[in-house]
Amino acid sequence: MAEALAPSAGWRGDVRVVGWISAGHFLSHYYQLVLPPLFPILLLEFGTGYTELGLMMSLMYATSGLAQTPAGILVDRFGPHRVLFAGLALLAGGIVLCGLATSYWMMTAALMLSGLGNSVFHPADFAILSGRVSDQRLGRAFSMHMLGGTLGWAAAPGSILLLVEFLPWRIAVCLVGGIGLAFTALMWLQRHDFAPTAERRAKTAPRPSTGNTGAGLSVVLAPAVLLCLAYFILLSLALTGIQTFLPTTLSALHDTPLTVAGAALTAFLLGSGAGTIVGGLLADRYGAHDRIVAFGLSAAAAAILVVHAVGLAAAGLMAVVALAGFASGMTMPSRDMLVRAAAPEGAHGRVFGFTYSGLEIGGALAPTAVGALLDGGLEGLVLPSVAVILLLTVIAALSVRLGHRRVAG
Repeated sequence: MAEALAPSAGWRGDVRVVGWISAGHFLSHYYQLVLPPLFPILLLEFGTGYTELGLMMSLMYATSGLAQTPAGILVDRFGPHRVLFAGLALLAGGIVLCGLATSYWMMTAALMLSGLGNSVFHPADFAILSGRVSDQRLGRAFSMHMLGGTLGWAAAPGSILLLVEFLPWRIAVCLVGGIGLAFTALMWLQRHDFAPTAERRAKTAPRPSTGNTGAGLSVVLAPAVLLCLAYFILLSLALTGIQTFLPTTLSALHDTPLTVAGAALTAFLLGSGAGTIVGGLLADRYGAHDRIVAFGLSAAAAAILVVHAVGLAAAGLMAVVALAGFASGMTMPSRDMLVRAAAPEGAHGRVFGFTYSGLEIGGALAPTAVGALLDGGLEGLVLPSVAVILLLTVIAALSVRLGHRRVAG
């Protein structure tokens, strides 16, 4: 039976829980990008091509995506804190094994193990935050959680490249993996911050005849949950397309210098991080989560269309792209609150795991689709396609509450 978590003790307890969980999310995203900067080294080490190295990463993401719903079931069955500790250990341990791998396939297997560990974060993290953080601060908690992941992405490339300036690449990779194992041990020592209390365990004991506790996989087939899945797939298609190919698209479309185009992507990510913080405040203050999402993604789509239509100078390009990032980032906490509202009691792990697998689905599809457009000389369709997908995401978000009402009725 699922174990609900008791709210933490006041704002200090909320800050402590959010800090630990966000730091773990930082590591989750950090490890996703720790190997790609080393591809030129790995190319020579294992005698492969970039296609094989890309496949290695795709298999890691596929493992993470496929395992998210089973991870959610384990979260509901055994408690999110236990599953989170196990996932952290697998994630970091897999990175250590990558540093020890002596062949391409050994590294691929180690990365898949790491992907398996990565699968627990969304269902476990959101179950812990939903159960431990006070309702009036939950939107800000979700924003800090998202910000932790964004900072992990931002920190990985520069830090690993700096390390390999002074250390052999294998030692550098083992070192960053070992830091994750040490963090897991520290987090385990603070396990009382995450574990459910006896009082809440008693309240969530099995009750015969209750059909709304989320038992079984059928809960993920509820209309609101399926709409959340569609939302995540569409959102990931749009944002992954931008994050992967924005510099290339700008260069092909407007002859933007690659240095400026790369800086534009950085501006988008920094804007997204800032927007996430503001979005947490909005989510807690106003609560109209579907409307916040609709406004933010519509504004992002409009900004992206401006970038498509106008060959902006560097300063103007940075400003408009940062605005698009800010507007999309602003929606993230409200997005998570929509999923929380769609999840029945006792099924937060399953619902978060199932819906967040949409991020992996979209992330797997977008690079191939955008790459095909660019290879076909259709760079003029890339940014308009992203804008259209964002508007379709708005429709999915506005439909979530309707689906939720149907379930409630």
